[in-house]
Amino acid sequence: MQELNSRLASYMENVQRLEKANSDLENKIREWYDRQRPRTVQKDYSRYYDTIEDLKKQIVCLTVGNNKTLLEIDNSRMTLDDFRMKFEMEQNLRQAVDADLNGLRKMLDDLTMQKSDLEMQYESLQEELIALRKNHEEEMSQLSGQSTGDVSVEMNAAPGRDLTKILNDMREEYEQLSAKNRRDIEQQYESQMSQIEQEVMCYGQEVESNNKEVTKLRHSVQELEIELQAQLSMKSALEQSLEDTEKRYSLLLQQVQEQISMLEVQLAEIRAETECQNQEYSLLLSTKMRLEKEIKTYCSLLEGGQEDL
Repeated sequence: MQELNSRLASYMENVQRLEKANSDLENKIREWYDRQRPRTVQKDYSRYYDTIEDLKKQIVCLTVGNNKTLLEIDNSRMTLDDFRMKFEMEQNLRQAVDADLNGLRKMLDDLTMQKSDLEMQYESLQEELIALRKNHEEEMSQLSGQSTGDVSVEMNAAPGRDLTKILNDMREEYEQLSAKNRRDIEQQYESQMSQIEQEVMCYGQEVESNNKEVTKLRHSVQELEIELQAQLSMKSALEQSLEDTEKRYSLLLQQVQEQISMLEVQLAEIRAETECQNQEYSLLLSTKMRLEKEIKTYCSLLEGGQEDL
């Protein structure tokens, strides 16, 4: 009986000790939960997620803006190429018109020289005609003097042939021939001068038209050059804006990557700490279960001892 009482007292002490140990474990578990709860609240990173989402949206918007800027640069480059082609075409056309104009000027100079030559020929023919008239008058005067003496002799010898009439007929025929030649020369000169004047007038009108066209082409070239400079300035401004935007986006992306790296480090720390706490909790839980099992064993032993009593 005394041995049984000793065993019962020992069981009771063990039960009390296990209950106390179980209570201590429960307190430790409760304290662990209490300790973890504020940490969990303290480690709330939801605000970082919002920041990350905002940064992602900004990156998307900036990427769209960057693509728009690139598209504008491509359009400006295509427009610049079109203006360059137009400028080259206008420049080639201007060179062709200048060449035609130089050819017309040379032709006009040739016609002017031909006109001068014809005027000199006309003056020479006029002088020759005057000289012929003068010679004719002198010859007629000499013939008149000779015919007077001859007529006297002939009248004395054999009057019957009128030399004066023959000379007058010859003079009239010569004058008619001279007048005809003079009229032919004058008509030929007037015809050539009229033709030259018409050609000069035609070429003058053509030169004037070409001058107007050259002036118009020069204005067009100046306008194209101004527009080309404007497009070049716009292209330079867009390229500078693109470079600034890329730098700004690169800096912003670097900041976002740094924040993401920092959050990943913090997340890894949280996971490691959570894993450690899970292991500690598992250890405490297994200890609790083992103690509860021992308590049940001692309780069953106590119940068995009481039944034996």
